[in-house]
Amino acid sequence: MRVYVPLTLPGLAEAYKTGELGAGPLLAYAVTPGLREWYLSDDIEELEYAALNRAAVASLRLLAADERAPRRRVVVAVDVPDGAAVSDPDRALDPVALGEVRVTGPVALAKAAAVHVDSDDAEEDVTAAVASLEAAAAGDDDAQFVVDGAEDHELLWYATQEIPNLVGLGG
Repeated sequence: MRVYVPLTLPGLAEAYKTGELGAGPLLAYAVTPGLREWYLSDDIEELEYAALNRAAVASLRLLAADERAPRRRVVVAVDVPDGAAVSDPDRALDPVALGEVRVTGPVALAKAAAVHVDSDDAEEDVTAAVASLEAAAAGDDDAQFVVDGAEDHELLWYATQEIPNLVGLGG
């Protein structure tokens, strides 16, 4: 099963150093029954793109908690065994939890299929989105518009071999 793990660049650097995304349970996003119902599509690529975008929003929340982190969203696509990622059926249609899963056990970075990261030109909009998260969550439509503005920037795809360069450890 493909899951999308939200991170920050410092979080990605730590994962590269330790060789794992976390010991678990780990918050991630995937194509869940709730996401399928919300997105109203049977196209698996569209559904996975929706899960990736849900993880990108979660990356914004991680950035809000780490003011030192560069303002670039990071999502790692990882393949985990079926059954390792479990969604909470009680929160299946909660807008905040759409696609959310918990991955049990450690998740090795070696299982990553790709890394998705904002380009440098997204930093201004991502910074504004992070600053507007709290107001958006409280129902402020203008703040939500700012948060949604970060989604105007497509996350760039990187091979896992490019992680050292992404986190400043490349030679």
